[in-house]
This record gives sequence, structure tokens and C-alpha cells, in this order.
Amino acid sequence: MLFSILIANYNNGHFFKDCYQSILAQTYTNWEVVIVDDCSTDDSVAVMQQSIGNDTRFRIFFNEENKGCGYTKNRCAMLAIGEVSGFLDPDDALMDDALFQMVILHEKFEEVAIITSKYQLVDLKMNFIENGSHGSAIPENQSYLTYGNGAMTHFATFKQDKYKQAEGIDPFMTRAVDQDLYYKMEEQGRHLFLDKVLYRYRIHQNSISANKNVFKAQYWHFYAMMKAYKRRKRSHLQIENFSKKDIEEYASNYYLSRFENAKHTNKYSAKYYFLWKAISINPFHRVELKMKSLLLLMIGRI
Repeated sequence: MLFSILIANYNNGHFFKDCYQSILAQTYTNWEVVIVDDCSTDDSVAVMQQSIGNDTRFRIFFNEENKGCGYTKNRCAMLAIGEVSGFLDPDDALMDDALFQMVILHEKFEEVAIITSKYQLVDLKMNFIENGSHGSAIPENQSYLTYGNGAMTHFATFKQDKYKQAEGIDPFMTRAVDQDLYYKMEEQGRHLFLDKVLYRYRIHQNSISANKNVFKAQYWHFYAMMKAYKRRKRSHLQIENFSKKDIEEYASNYYLSRFENAKHTNKYSAKYYFLWKAISINPFHRVELKMKSLLLLMIGRI
């Protein structure tokens, strides 16, 4: 079974060597690496090419213009030729047995669409900080969409044929792209959780967990959730979905939290308050869904 390691890169050249070394250290050796560079402005391309040399297991592609994370990750997945794929961010690394552990399970459980595991946090020099707090099984008769709680996280691997049956990662999204992937993959087949640490997540100034990027990520996560809710309802998918009441409550709480945060900075607080108030009164009739989406988009991309 060929495993495709997918790397979407933008300005992470200074971290790539650790990522590269973790790939070479894999105990499972039947792999390829698909790298798509999103018009990096640093020395990423030079660093990657110098590290890789003539190793034909690595294939590098380039976006003609900066397209963002969603587009770039989807392109990675569509270029993969392995039966199983998994994303590895260029500033992170894998544990030595990550591919081996995943391939065993994918071969054993043909009906499984996505397998997730656990991760550890490391510093700039890849020194261990602590084990990540997320990653778990999903209770029976629930889905990742309805259960949440960070159940699906790195290292996540999925069957390539299942990915192509889905819509693929939304190329419009710029953050929380993995959440979109998780929702779509669980719609294609069963999720399996492996209770092992297989991924090393590096904390630095550009990490979503480390700074204001968390608010942008929260917006795009909410966007992915709403899309999944509507997709499941429209297609009558046989997988746990939110009820109308659930999604109304979630939307109201989301806008309220954004308003509470925004009012401290006096930035867009009136817009968030309007959305929260409108949704609290009547989320699906008082405010047209398309208008809400446009307002969300305007706010989320600022």
C-alpha cells in the first residue's frame, strides 16, 4: 500500500528540515511525498530542493499565485497517487512509526474512511512540551460534527478513493481546513481512533494556537460546520447531523462569543451584536441565510 504524505507549504522553509528528516526516519518505506508550494516569499523552495535532491519519491508543485490553505491542500490530495494519504505541515514532524501504524489499520478495515490519532506539542527546536489535549474516539450514534470535543486531530489519514468521492477540501477556506476534511471524510465511511501519539506539532508565532489567528480559525471552523450541516440535510446522509434547534443555538453562541471578544477591542462589535441578536430572535427567517453568509464572509476575511 502506497502512502502519500501531503505537504502544503507557505514560507516554512526554515522549519522544513525537521519535517524532512522525520519522513526519512519512517519505519514504513512505501511512501511518496506530494509538496505544493503556495508562492512562498522566503527560501522555502531552495531549502526543499536542496534537502530532497534527486529523490524521486518527492514531487514538488507550485501554485502560479498565492491561493491559500484550502486550495493548496486540496491540490495536494488530488495529485496524490497513494491508496492512503495524510497531511503533514512543513513546520511539524511525524513519529517514526506513524505511517506503519496507519497502514496496518487501513489494510485491516476497508470500510474505514479516516483514521485519527494523537499528537504532542514541541517547541521551536522540537523539544517536547506536553501531549496534546485532543484526540479521542467518537461515541456510538454520534458524529464528529455533533460530538466535536477535538476528537479528530493529527495525525489524520484517509483513503484516497473516499476523498475523491467527497467534494474535497473547500478551496475557498483559508483556515480550519482540517475540520472541513474531517466532516467530509466521516460522511464517506467510518472513523477509527488510534490512541497513540504519532504527530509532533510545533508551537511558534504563526501557530493558530499561539496568537490572534485563533479567532480567524474559529470563524472558518464555524463556516465548515454550517456547510456540513446543510450538506447532510440536503443530501439526507445517513450520519448524525445537528437538529435545526441545535444549529440555531450554536450559531447564536458563536456570534455572542465574537461580540464579547470584539467589544473589548471596539472592532466590528456592532456587526457581531447585530448578527447575534438577529439569530437569537429568529435565525432562519428574520435574517436571510445568504445575507448572513455575506456578512460572515466580510467579517471573517478582514
